[in-house]
Amino acid sequence: MSEQKPISQVPDGKTPYYTTRQKAPSDKGFVGFETEWKAPHKVAPYQTPKKP
Repeated sequence: MSEQKPISQVPDGKTPYYTTRQKAPSDKGFVGFETEWKAPHKVAPYQTPKKP
């Protein structure tokens, strides 16, 4: 069998909406990615309207 190449580290992928990071390789050599989503907007606490 041929030798396996060492897995290279991929830089973080950054967008305005999410960031992806490379995970550590598993025992079978599978390398996955972790996605961290950013909130699209801020949520303000609800306030009851003033009475007329």
